Amino acid sequence: MSKKSRKKSSKTPSGSPTAKKKAPKTRATTQTKAAKTQRTPASKSTATIAKTASHGAASKQLKSSKSASAAKPVLTEGQKAPAFRLPRDGGAVATLSDYAGRKLVLFFYPRADTPGCTREAIDFTRLAGAFADAGTAVLGVSADSLKAQEKFRDKHSLKVPLISDEKHEMLEAYGAWGEKSMYGKSFLGILRTTVLVGSDGKVARIWRNVRVDGHADQVLEAATSL
Repeated sequence: MSKKSRKKSSKTPSGSPTAKKKAPKTRATTQTKAAKTQRTPASKSTATIAKTASHGAASKQLKSSKSASAAKPVLTEGQKAPAFRLPRDGGAVATLSDYAGRKLVLFFYPRADTPGCTREAIDFTRLAGAFADAGTAVLGVSADSLKAQEKFRDKHSLKVPLISDEKHEMLEAYGAWGEKSMYGKSFLGILRTTVLVGSDGKVARIWRNVRVDGHADQVLEAATSL
């Protein structure tokens, strides 16, 4: 073999420097494509999750607005007082018809034997005789059990009947059940409310967001002037 032929053959083997330089470039390109292929589904998945979350939020707002529009109308003065039939302390049953032809005060309180509710019930007990002279009956209403109501009555020597509305039927009918907030959190509960029903069976006065101090005296004045 001539020297010229040996020089040519030495430049062409597969293990030549030229072949070695091209191989890494090919592998790098392959790895880049693979990485892009793996990233693409991830970005699509993220978009899908975001879209689903957005749809979920919209659904919650829709349900919320629907429930708000479906809420019962609020009781107003001049309307006929909603009928009720519920157990009261002592094992009897109290109904609206029991007080037909008489004025009736219904004071709705959040919970038996708590400070504000205790003061309110004691105030109405203190004025029980004056309400009777004004031809007005007085009933206390909460969602406490009958046993809790009777314990409340005995502990503070209360002289007004106490109604147990554990299913919130009367509370809702009289607008004394709704959204409350405490420590930045919202929840459903009893709204301190008092309703004065006239002898004609219609709502004469409604006190909402009641402040306990002096409240029973204000109600007595309204009942006396009715």
